[in-house]
Amino acid sequence: MAQDTDTADGLKQIADILAVGKKAPIADLMNFKLVELDRGHAVFEGQPDASVYNPIGSVHGGYAATLLDSACGFATHSMLKPGQGYTTLELKVSYIKGLSDKSGTIRAQAKLRSIGSRVAFADAELHDEAGRLCATATSTLLVFDIPPKRKT
Repeated sequence: MAQDTDTADGLKQIADILAVGKKAPIADLMNFKLVELDRGHAVFEGQPDASVYNPIGSVHGGYAATLLDSACGFATHSMLKPGQGYTTLELKVSYIKGLSDKSGTIRAQAKLRSIGSRVAFADAELHDEAGRLCATATSTLLVFDIPPKRKT
């Protein structure tokens, strides 16, 4: 099912994608999934394992950054009007506690703070299974108009 960006708002676009069981290939590759979505709010969960380790024997920071970026992006996407798209302009991540394969299920929870006609701001926190704060992120996202699809 193709995404209907011309008439569906962002929340409906995501719902349509989920309804057919489609997800981004990176979610399979890095073992994470969307578990909550509402207007301006998104939560992703993942279970890091040795496949996402860096050479020093812990989960690579890019794993946490990917979950935080995904959560901020979906929180923003859920608020888009029909005909709009977005992309991350800046993502600032602060690492507080390292992750390992013993971290259990980790949760990246994001909230959209502001959205305008051109820019959106979101932030997120990542907690391990024990509820400990492991990383935070702030995100600036570019909001843009998608040209209407041509009728063929």
